[in-house]
Amino acid sequence: MPITVEEFEAARPHLLSAAHRMLGSAHDAQDAVQTAWLRAMTARSSPSIENPSAWLTTVIARVCLDELRARRRRNEAPLLAGAVPAAELAADEAVLRTEDVSRALMVLLNQLTPPQRVAYVLHDLFSVPFDQIADVLGGTVPSAKKHASRARQRLDSAQDASAQHSRPDQPIVEAFLTAARTGDTRRMIQLLASDSVRDADAALLPRGARTAVIGAVDIATETVQFRDRIQAACRLTVNSEPVYLIAPGGHPLATIDISTAKQKVTRITLRLARADDRFAAAPPPTAAS
Repeated sequence: MPITVEEFEAARPHLLSAAHRMLGSAHDAQDAVQTAWLRAMTARSSPSIENPSAWLTTVIARVCLDELRARRRRNEAPLLAGAVPAAELAADEAVLRTEDVSRALMVLLNQLTPPQRVAYVLHDLFSVPFDQIADVLGGTVPSAKKHASRARQRLDSAQDASAQHSRPDQPIVEAFLTAARTGDTRRMIQLLASDSVRDADAALLPRGARTAVIGAVDIATETVQFRDRIQAACRLTVNSEPVYLIAPGGHPLATIDISTAKQKVTRITLRLARADDRFAAAPPPTAAS
Protein backbone atom coordinates (compact mmCIF):
# COMPACT_ATOMS: atom_id res chain seq x y z
CA MET A 1 0.00 0.00 0.00
CA PRO A 2 1.60 3.30 -1.09
CA ILE A 3 0.09 5.36 1.75
CA THR A 4 0.39 4.31 5.38
CA VAL A 5 -2.26 4.89 7.99
CA GLU A 6 0.03 7.35 9.74
CA GLU A 7 0.54 9.36 6.54
CA PHE A 8 -3.18 9.44 5.85
CA GLU A 9 -4.07 10.55 9.38
CA ALA A 10 -1.45 13.30 9.22
CA ALA A 11 -3.08 14.59 6.02
CA ARG A 12 -6.69 14.16 7.19
CA PRO A 13 -7.24 17.73 8.54
CA HIS A 14 -5.95 19.20 5.28
CA LEU A 15 -8.08 16.82 3.22
CA LEU A 16 -11.20 17.63 5.24
CA SER A 17 -10.64 21.37 4.83
CA ALA A 18 -10.13 21.11 1.09
CA ALA A 19 -13.13 18.80 0.62
CA HIS A 20 -15.33 21.11 2.69
CA ARG A 21 -14.51 24.09 0.46
CA MET A 22 -15.10 22.05 -2.67
CA LEU A 23 -18.35 20.42 -1.54
CA GLY A 24 -19.75 23.00 0.89
CA SER A 25 -20.66 20.40 3.48
CA ALA A 26 -18.75 18.99 6.43
CA HIS A 27 -20.78 15.78 6.18
CA ASP A 28 -20.00 15.35 2.47
CA ALA A 29 -16.36 16.20 3.16
CA GLN A 30 -16.16 13.35 5.67
CA ASP A 31 -17.63 10.97 3.10
CA ALA A 32 -15.15 12.20 0.48
CA VAL A 33 -12.20 11.64 2.80
CA GLN A 34 -13.41 8.12 3.53
CA THR A 35 -13.66 7.46 -0.21
CA ALA A 36 -10.17 8.86 -0.68
CA TRP A 37 -8.86 6.46 1.95
CA LEU A 38 -10.49 3.50 0.20
CA ARG A 39 -8.86 4.56 -3.06
CA ALA A 40 -5.52 4.96 -1.33
CA MET A 41 -5.78 1.44 0.10
CA THR A 42 -6.44 -0.08 -3.30
CA ALA A 43 -3.84 1.95 -5.21
CA ARG A 44 -0.85 0.19 -6.68
CA SER A 45 2.20 0.04 -4.45
CA SER A 46 4.63 1.29 -7.10
CA PRO A 47 6.12 3.66 -7.86
CA SER A 48 6.69 4.98 -4.37
CA ILE A 49 4.96 8.23 -3.43
CA GLU A 50 7.43 10.95 -2.49
CA ASN A 51 4.82 13.46 -1.26
CA PRO A 52 1.87 11.66 0.37
CA SER A 53 0.02 14.89 1.20
CA ALA A 54 0.14 16.13 -2.40
CA TRP A 55 -0.86 12.70 -3.72
CA LEU A 56 -3.82 12.51 -1.33
CA THR A 57 -4.85 16.08 -2.23
CA THR A 58 -5.11 14.97 -5.85
CA VAL A 59 -7.17 11.96 -4.83
CA ILE A 60 -9.59 13.98 -2.67
CA ALA A 61 -9.94 16.59 -5.43
CA ARG A 62 -10.93 13.90 -7.93
CA VAL A 63 -13.47 12.50 -5.47
CA CYS A 64 -14.97 15.96 -4.95
CA LEU A 65 -14.98 16.72 -8.68
CA ASP A 66 -16.89 13.48 -9.30
CA GLU A 67 -19.43 14.44 -6.63
CA LEU A 68 -19.87 17.97 -7.98
CA ARG A 69 -20.40 16.63 -11.49
CA ALA A 70 -22.89 14.07 -10.20
CA ARG A 71 -24.84 16.84 -8.49
CA ARG A 72 -24.94 18.77 -11.76
CA ARG A 73 -26.15 15.71 -13.69
CA ARG A 74 -28.88 15.26 -11.11
CA ASN A 75 -29.69 18.96 -11.50
CA GLU A 76 -29.35 19.47 -7.74
CA ALA A 77 -29.51 23.07 -6.60
CA PRO A 78 -27.38 24.15 -3.62
CA LEU A 79 -29.29 23.47 -0.41
CA LEU A 80 -30.86 26.35 1.47
CA ALA A 81 -30.46 26.32 5.24
CA GLY A 82 -34.02 25.08 5.78
CA ALA A 83 -33.30 21.92 3.78
CA VAL A 84 -30.15 20.98 5.69
CA PRO A 85 -30.61 18.71 8.75
CA ALA A 86 -29.95 20.56 11.99
CA ALA A 87 -26.96 18.43 12.96
CA GLU A 88 -25.29 18.95 9.57
CA LEU A 89 -26.03 22.68 9.66
CA ALA A 90 -24.39 22.90 13.09
CA ALA A 91 -21.36 20.95 11.82
CA ASP A 92 -20.99 23.28 8.83
CA GLU A 93 -21.25 26.34 11.07
CA ALA A 94 -18.64 24.89 13.42
CA VAL A 95 -16.20 24.49 10.51
CA LEU A 96 -16.74 28.09 9.40
CA ARG A 97 -16.06 29.43 12.88
CA THR A 98 -13.24 27.07 13.83
CA GLU A 99 -11.32 27.50 10.58
CA ASP A 100 -12.34 31.14 10.04
CA VAL A 101 -13.83 30.38 6.62
CA SER A 102 -15.47 33.23 4.72
CA ARG A 103 -19.23 32.76 4.95
CA ALA A 104 -19.79 34.82 1.82
CA LEU A 105 -17.24 32.77 -0.10
CA MET A 106 -18.99 29.51 0.76
CA VAL A 107 -22.24 30.91 -0.64
CA LEU A 108 -20.56 32.22 -3.78
CA LEU A 109 -18.64 29.01 -4.51
CA ASN A 110 -21.99 27.42 -5.35
CA GLN A 111 -22.22 29.73 -8.38
CA LEU A 112 -19.23 28.02 -10.04
CA THR A 113 -19.04 25.06 -12.39
CA PRO A 114 -17.40 21.92 -10.94
CA PRO A 115 -14.04 22.50 -12.70
CA GLN A 116 -14.04 26.17 -11.72
CA ARG A 117 -14.74 25.38 -8.09
CA VAL A 118 -12.09 22.68 -7.86
CA ALA A 119 -9.47 24.79 -9.66
CA TYR A 120 -10.17 27.85 -7.52
CA VAL A 121 -10.20 26.00 -4.21
CA LEU A 122 -7.05 24.06 -4.96
CA HIS A 123 -5.01 26.95 -6.32
CA ASP A 124 -6.30 30.09 -4.59
CA LEU A 125 -7.13 28.57 -1.21
CA PHE A 126 -4.61 25.73 -0.91
CA SER A 127 -1.77 26.80 -3.23
CA VAL A 128 -1.81 23.62 -5.30
CA PRO A 129 0.27 24.07 -8.49
CA PHE A 130 -1.58 24.15 -11.80
CA ASP A 131 0.13 21.07 -13.21
CA GLN A 132 -1.38 19.07 -10.36
CA ILE A 133 -4.78 20.73 -10.90
CA ALA A 134 -4.62 19.94 -14.62
CA ASP A 135 -4.07 16.29 -13.71
CA VAL A 136 -7.16 16.37 -11.49
CA LEU A 137 -9.32 17.99 -14.17
CA GLY A 138 -7.96 15.79 -16.95
CA GLY A 139 -6.85 18.74 -19.05
CA THR A 140 -3.94 21.03 -19.74
CA VAL A 141 -2.25 23.57 -17.50
CA PRO A 142 -3.60 26.53 -19.57
CA SER A 143 -7.10 25.07 -19.28
CA ALA A 144 -6.74 24.70 -15.49
CA LYS A 145 -5.55 28.29 -15.25
CA LYS A 146 -8.54 29.43 -17.29
CA HIS A 147 -10.97 27.63 -14.96
CA ALA A 148 -9.39 29.33 -11.94
CA SER A 149 -9.41 32.71 -13.66
CA ARG A 150 -13.07 32.44 -14.61
CA ALA A 151 -13.91 31.40 -11.06
CA ARG A 152 -12.06 34.44 -9.74
CA GLN A 153 -13.95 36.75 -12.06
CA ARG A 154 -17.32 35.32 -11.03
CA LEU A 155 -16.48 35.54 -7.35
CA ASP A 156 -15.10 39.08 -7.44
CA SER A 157 -17.68 40.86 -9.58
CA ALA A 158 -21.11 42.07 -8.45
CA GLN A 159 -24.17 40.80 -10.26
CA ASP A 160 -24.59 43.79 -12.61
CA ALA A 161 -23.68 47.43 -12.99
CA SER A 162 -26.67 48.62 -10.95
CA ALA A 163 -25.12 47.09 -7.85
CA GLN A 164 -21.74 48.74 -8.32
CA HIS A 165 -22.23 51.35 -5.66
CA SER A 166 -21.80 51.53 -1.91
CA ARG A 167 -24.55 52.71 0.34
CA PRO A 168 -23.83 56.09 1.92
CA ASP A 169 -25.57 54.86 5.08
CA GLN A 170 -23.27 51.85 5.41
CA PRO A 171 -21.72 53.03 8.71
CA ILE A 172 -25.18 53.22 10.32
CA VAL A 173 -26.11 49.80 9.03
CA GLU A 174 -22.84 48.28 10.21
CA ALA A 175 -23.16 49.92 13.63
CA PHE A 176 -26.65 48.49 14.06
CA LEU A 177 -25.58 44.97 13.04
CA THR A 178 -22.59 45.13 15.38
CA ALA A 179 -24.91 46.03 18.24
CA ALA A 180 -27.30 43.25 17.19
CA ARG A 181 -24.51 40.65 17.10
CA THR A 182 -23.39 41.56 20.61
CA GLY A 183 -26.89 41.97 22.03
CA ASP A 184 -26.32 45.64 22.86
CA THR A 185 -29.94 46.69 23.28
CA ARG A 186 -29.14 50.25 24.36
CA ARG A 187 -27.02 50.89 21.26
CA MET A 188 -29.67 49.41 18.99
CA ILE A 189 -32.32 51.71 20.47
CA GLN A 190 -30.02 54.68 19.89
CA LEU A 191 -29.65 53.71 16.23
CA LEU A 192 -33.33 52.92 15.58
CA ALA A 193 -35.89 55.60 14.72
CA SER A 194 -38.67 55.75 17.29
CA ASP A 195 -41.22 54.65 14.68
CA SER A 196 -38.99 52.12 12.94
CA VAL A 197 -40.52 48.92 11.56
CA ARG A 198 -39.28 45.34 11.48
CA ASP A 199 -41.04 43.35 8.76
CA ALA A 200 -40.41 39.63 8.30
CA ASP A 201 -41.70 36.56 6.50
CA ALA A 202 -43.77 34.46 8.89
CA ALA A 203 -41.64 31.37 8.11
CA LEU A 204 -38.66 33.04 9.81
CA LEU A 205 -40.51 33.63 13.08
CA PRO A 206 -41.86 31.47 15.89
CA ARG A 207 -45.45 30.39 15.33
CA GLY A 208 -47.85 33.18 16.17
CA ALA A 209 -45.18 35.91 16.23
CA ARG A 210 -45.99 39.26 14.66
CA THR A 211 -44.68 39.66 11.12
CA ALA A 212 -44.40 43.42 11.73
CA VAL A 213 -42.99 45.03 14.87
CA ILE A 214 -43.04 48.81 15.35
CA GLY A 215 -40.91 50.89 17.69
CA ALA A 216 -37.24 51.01 18.63
CA VAL A 217 -37.60 49.32 22.03
CA ASP A 218 -39.70 46.41 20.75
CA ILE A 219 -37.42 45.82 17.76
CA ALA A 220 -34.24 45.93 19.83
CA THR A 221 -35.73 43.59 22.44
CA GLU A 222 -36.76 41.09 19.78
CA THR A 223 -33.47 41.32 17.88
CA VAL A 224 -31.53 40.13 20.94
CA GLN A 225 -33.41 36.83 20.69
CA PHE A 226 -31.98 36.25 17.21
CA ARG A 227 -28.33 37.06 17.90
CA ASP A 228 -27.20 33.70 16.54
CA ARG A 229 -28.78 34.47 13.19
CA ILE A 230 -27.25 37.95 13.04
CA GLN A 231 -23.85 36.44 13.82
CA ALA A 232 -24.30 34.22 10.76
CA ALA A 233 -24.90 37.17 8.42
CA CYS A 234 -22.56 38.36 5.67
CA ARG A 235 -22.68 41.19 3.18
CA LEU A 236 -23.54 40.08 -0.38
CA THR A 237 -25.40 41.13 -3.48
CA VAL A 238 -28.66 39.20 -3.76
CA ASN A 239 -30.67 39.62 -6.94
CA SER A 240 -28.56 42.68 -7.80
CA GLU A 241 -29.23 44.39 -4.47
CA PRO A 242 -26.51 44.80 -1.79
CA VAL A 243 -28.01 43.33 1.39
CA TYR A 244 -26.99 41.04 4.23
CA LEU A 245 -27.52 37.32 3.95
CA ILE A 246 -28.05 35.11 6.96
CA ALA A 247 -26.19 31.94 5.99
CA PRO A 248 -25.56 29.48 8.84
CA GLY A 249 -22.84 27.09 7.77
CA GLY A 250 -22.67 28.90 4.43
CA HIS A 251 -26.26 27.92 3.51
CA PRO A 252 -28.63 30.81 2.63
CA LEU A 253 -31.47 31.29 5.09
CA ALA A 254 -32.73 34.86 4.78
CA THR A 255 -31.84 38.35 3.62
CA ILE A 256 -31.69 41.42 5.84
CA ASP A 257 -32.40 44.73 4.13
CA ILE A 258 -31.93 47.77 6.38
CA SER A 259 -33.24 51.20 5.40
CA THR A 260 -32.14 54.43 7.05
CA ALA A 261 -33.03 58.11 7.13
CA LYS A 262 -31.40 60.98 9.00
CA GLN A 263 -28.74 58.68 10.51
CA LYS A 264 -31.35 56.31 11.97
CA VAL A 265 -32.54 52.83 11.01
CA THR A 266 -36.13 53.16 9.82
CA ARG A 267 -36.99 49.70 8.50
CA ILE A 268 -35.57 46.18 8.75
CA THR A 269 -36.93 43.72 6.20
CA LEU A 270 -36.28 39.99 6.57
CA ARG A 271 -37.07 37.73 3.64
CA LEU A 272 -36.68 33.97 3.33
CA ALA A 273 -33.99 32.95 0.84
CA ARG A 274 -35.28 31.26 -2.30
CA ALA A 275 -33.80 28.64 -4.59
CA ASP A 276 -33.78 31.06 -7.53
CA ASP A 277 -31.95 33.86 -5.68
CA ARG A 278 -28.80 35.05 -7.47
CA PHE A 279 -25.79 35.71 -5.27
CA ALA A 280 -22.71 37.77 -6.07
CA ALA A 281 -20.02 39.69 -4.25
CA ALA A 282 -21.14 42.91 -2.63
CA PRO A 283 -19.68 46.16 -3.97
CA PRO A 284 -16.74 47.39 -1.89
CA PRO A 285 -17.44 50.05 0.74
CA THR A 286 -16.46 53.60 -0.03
CA ALA A 287 -13.65 55.28 1.85
CA ALA A 288 -16.23 57.20 3.85
CA SER A 289 -17.70 53.99 5.25
